[in-house]
Amino acid sequence: MMSEIESERYTSQRWRPTEDQTKMMTNIYNYGVTHPSRAQVVEIASRLRAFSEATEYNALSKASTKGAFERKSEKAPKMSQKRFRLHLLPLSKKHRQFPLPRNVVTVCDGVQQPSDATIANLVLESDPLTLSEALFKPTIQWAPELVNKVLKRLWNHGPKALQFFKHLDRHPAYIHCASSFDHAIDIAARMHDYNAAWALVGRMRSLRRGPTPRTFAILAERYAANGKPHRAVRTFLSMHEHGCRQDLNSFNTVLDILCKSKRVEMAHTLLKTFRSRFKLDCVSYNIIANGYCLIKRTPMALNVLKDMVQRGINPTMVTYNTLLKGYFRSNQIKEAWEFYLEMKKRKCEIDVVTYTTVIHGFGVAGEVKKSRRVFDAMVKEGVAPSVATCNALIQVLCKKDSVENAVVVFEEMMRKGLCVPNVVTYNVVIRGFCHVGDMERALGFMRRMGEHGLRCSVQTYNVVIRYFCDAGEIEKGLEMFEKMRDEPCLPNLDTYNVLISAMFLRKKSEDLVVAGKLLMEMVDRGFLPRKFTFNRVLNGLVITGNQDFAKEILRMQSRCGRIVRRLKL
Repeated sequence: MMSEIESERYTSQRWRPTEDQTKMMTNIYNYGVTHPSRAQVVEIASRLRAFSEATEYNALSKASTKGAFERKSEKAPKMSQKRFRLHLLPLSKKHRQFPLPRNVVTVCDGVQQPSDATIANLVLESDPLTLSEALFKPTIQWAPELVNKVLKRLWNHGPKALQFFKHLDRHPAYIHCASSFDHAIDIAARMHDYNAAWALVGRMRSLRRGPTPRTFAILAERYAANGKPHRAVRTFLSMHEHGCRQDLNSFNTVLDILCKSKRVEMAHTLLKTFRSRFKLDCVSYNIIANGYCLIKRTPMALNVLKDMVQRGINPTMVTYNTLLKGYFRSNQIKEAWEFYLEMKKRKCEIDVVTYTTVIHGFGVAGEVKKSRRVFDAMVKEGVAPSVATCNALIQVLCKKDSVENAVVVFEEMMRKGLCVPNVVTYNVVIRGFCHVGDMERALGFMRRMGEHGLRCSVQTYNVVIRYFCDAGEIEKGLEMFEKMRDEPCLPNLDTYNVLISAMFLRKKSEDLVVAGKLLMEMVDRGFLPRKFTFNRVLNGLVITGNQDFAKEILRMQSRCGRIVRRLKL
């Protein structure tokens, strides 16, 4: 038995319902749910409110509530007095037995669940002061999948994405899952706001949702991408301090991050240092070999392969495909072809990745006929081409042959059902039409994407906007930019850089004002422009007599942490 002091302390630490929820709990007791969870209270409250709008429930609820409170001092009412409650608030058997998890919030039956696009628009258009009220409405059924989709839609508007995440973090019946935290941490780190990113890691740990190895991989990748590889390594080494164990998978991940950021020497040194701590596998050596291939040092990749074999680790098809791609990347076409023939001679199981590598490698080298022959041989040998294979062939034809032949392959791919075109396939064809100046057919393929259930990506718009601006049709480029907002498809850093550069082509004062507005908008959306971009816009505004606007840009530049120039305005 607890003492009175312990009982009082225990009671004070428990969650206390509001007065409105207390009344709702009275109804819950009438349905046999003697210990309702917090999520159940919110669910039942929303159902009761929805029902009261369509029926005369208010009067009945007052009578039932009064009768329920009188049970403490009077005799319990008869069952006949509350028969109506059984059909007013039906609860399934599983809800009576188990409390609802806090990462799922249910809504009223018959109420349409808003889509992720609708919620993203709501976040973009709502006042931050009233956003919580909009997000806490019982008509929205929050689940990790929905939250992640909304965060992905808001990816190119970092401040709004984090605002949405933080408002939802205060939801009374929902807790973010680990994947949602990872998305938010990635957005904060992309904005160079590492304090916010690590604060989210702390919040994640306090809720016992992580951090996970993926969390540290995201942080390490952002550090490496921003030119801080040593911070990436330090992040990996500090995993255990945050309750996350370091294992071979996490070690391979940090090696891969360093190699893809062109720090293969650092990764190789790290591998040698931790060789005794982790039992290295083929994946570890494949990552280092790929890192050397990325910087066109194929001999070093071969040395890594020899070291791997000497240590008793057998190479896999991934190893051979990595070296094959390295030969093509270094423009060693003859060596690549000999290596490919040696693979076939040794009875290696040539897979779709191998064929795709050879098709793309020959195409980039300008040997389109060999690419077509390898593709035909692949189909003849019964290896089904993937969408990546078809994309590689179409890209080769667009760049080195003709876009008309690429369209023939595209239509054949659709007709024979070799593979289903994806957004990348359409982007490659659209880029090909833009490259030859056929913008009408490029826009036609954009419409065709929608007819086939595909949504134009930000890369699709960037290609079209870039070619409109390069052709001097800046108004059409701006129209396409406005169309992005109507989709909605949020622009990324490349979109703003292309448009800002285009504003300097005509050297008009009004164009440079537009460039300044675009610069301010991209900063508001969490993108950090280069110093060159800041200075270029500043010079243009000063030269064209827009000194007041230039002062505003200077103040914004200082807030962004960029070095403020000394200009006489």
